[in-house]
Amino acid sequence: MTDTEIEITADLVRDLLREQHPDLAGLAVREVAGGWGNQMWRLGDELAVRMQRMDPTPELQLKERRWLPELAPRLPLPVPTPVRFGEPSERFPKHWTVMTWVSGEPLDHGSISRGAHAADTLAGFLRALHVEAPAEAPIAADRGGHPVNCTDGFEEFFRAVVPDDIAAGVRSVWDDAVAAHAWEGPPVWVHGDLHPANVVVSDGTLAGIVDFGDLSAGDPAWDLAAAWVLLPAGTASRFFDTYAHADEAAIRRARGLAAMKCLFLMLMGQNGDRGLPGGKPNWGPPGRAALDRVLQGV
Repeated sequence: MTDTEIEITADLVRDLLREQHPDLAGLAVREVAGGWGNQMWRLGDELAVRMQRMDPTPELQLKERRWLPELAPRLPLPVPTPVRFGEPSERFPKHWTVMTWVSGEPLDHGSISRGAHAADTLAGFLRALHVEAPAEAPIAADRGGHPVNCTDGFEEFFRAVVPDDIAAGVRSVWDDAVAAHAWEGPPVWVHGDLHPANVVVSDGTLAGIVDFGDLSAGDPAWDLAAAWVLLPAGTASRFFDTYAHADEAAIRRARGLAAMKCLFLMLMGQNGDRGLPGGKPNWGPPGRAALDRVLQGV
């Protein structure tokens, strides 16, 4: 088998734990639905095992190992924190990490009913995250920069899935983002991939943020796009008022990036309907609903 064809089972997870972390091997192992680059397994009540699957290199897991222990203590929402490292072996030639479990339901399987609370919570989280990153912080080639650098990706998603009746509106939002001034502050820590599968909800509001594989230093607009991608209609203004550090250009960039992220979610949902690799059929509807919020600006 090639690496991507290795079947990751509960028995394999237990065997790896016995080999490298035997004190954890007696905990219950349960598969967690979802995941693309990595497959998740619940380990007992408080831990999870993150198994490298489709990611071609260990870079994303190694990045989480390096930086999350530093960032987590000052963030106001739970995030997965590495506690043990699993190294490649004959049984499994990829990296795996034991992390803290973040309780809640992924938003792509749940909903937010307390919109104002969620807006304030997300704004508070991003204000805490968006501090100047150190010089050695990772830089992402496809995340964290000005929207103009993502034109090819936007065009690909636009051609693939944009409905004809809103194509002009989506194009206008994107063109406005491309025309907006670039971020002039220092590069700040950016999650980079805030969408419904990467946040968890509980009691109708945000309860945690997961999957920091795209963590990098860059333009905070990449995360501010979540005002439309994650939050219910009518709460974006409250989010930006609470965040309080986004100027007009940042909001314009964020709105365009939100449109691109919505198109990506719709494309992944479409792939799921076609049975293509990487398909996530439950991503399509929230992506389309979020695109409506982007076009309405609310």
